[in-house]
Amino acid sequence: MDGLRFAFGTLTVFPARITRWDRDAARAGMLCAPLAGLAVGLCSAALGSAFLALGSGPLLAAVATTAVPAALTRGLHLDGLADTADGLGSAKPAEDALRIMKQSDVGPFGVIVLLLVLFAQVAAVSELYGESWAHGAVGAVLAATVARLALTHASRHGVPAARPEGLGAIVAATVPVRSSTLTTALVLVGCAATGLLLSPSDAVHNVLAAGAALGAASLLLRRCVRRFGGVTGDVFGAVEETAATAALVALALG
Repeated sequence: MDGLRFAFGTLTVFPARITRWDRDAARAGMLCAPLAGLAVGLCSAALGSAFLALGSGPLLAAVATTAVPAALTRGLHLDGLADTADGLGSAKPAEDALRIMKQSDVGPFGVIVLLLVLFAQVAAVSELYGESWAHGAVGAVLAATVARLALTHASRHGVPAARPEGLGAIVAATVPVRSSTLTTALVLVGCAATGLLLSPSDAVHNVLAAGAALGAASLLLRRCVRRFGGVTGDVFGAVEETAATAALVALALG
C-alpha cells in the first residue's frame, strides 16, 4: 500500500496520501507506476470514447483523450519535458543546464518540443480513433501504462541522481534490475492480451509498440544521464512523455 500511495501520490492527482517518503517506499512506488498509468489511461480512453458517442469526430475525441493525462498529472510531465529540452538544448555545462531546468520560464527549445509532442499525440490518437473506437481506447490505455513503465526503468540500479534533492534523488537507483524486468514482462503480457481482444496481429502490434516506447525512452534517459550526470524530476517527466508519444506513433504507423 505504501508503494501504491507513493505511485499515485507523485504521478497523479488522484487522492492518495503518501505515508512514507523514503527509498523503500520509492522503490515500491516505481514498481507500481504502471498501475498509476493504467488508471490515467482508462480515464483518458473513457473521455475520448464519450466524445465519440456524442457524435464528435476522431480529431476532437483525440484532443480530449490527450488532455486527460495532462490534467491528471497537473501538467508536471509536460513541464518536465519542456525543462529537459531547454537543458539539453542549452549546450552549457551540466551544472548550468540543471540551473536552466529549475527556472520557472520555458525557453524556445521547450516550446518547440512541447508543440511537436502534443501535435504528434493528437494526430496519432486521431488516426487510431479513425480506425475504430476500440483501437483508440486501447492505444490511450497502452500509451499511459507503458509511459509509467518507462519510469520504472529510469529508477533502476545504476541510474544515478543528478541532484542530491528532489524526486529524482529519492527514486534514483531504487529498483533492482530483476524487479523491473518482471514488471516489464507483466505489462507486455497485458499489452498482448488486450490486443488479442481485437485480433492476433493487434497483440503483436501492441507488444512492438510498447517495445518502441521503451526503446525511445531508454535513448533519452541515456542521453540525460550523460549530459546531466543523472536523473531529475524533469528528466522523469521527459522520459514519460517520450514513451507515451512513441507508443502512440508506433500504434498509428501499423
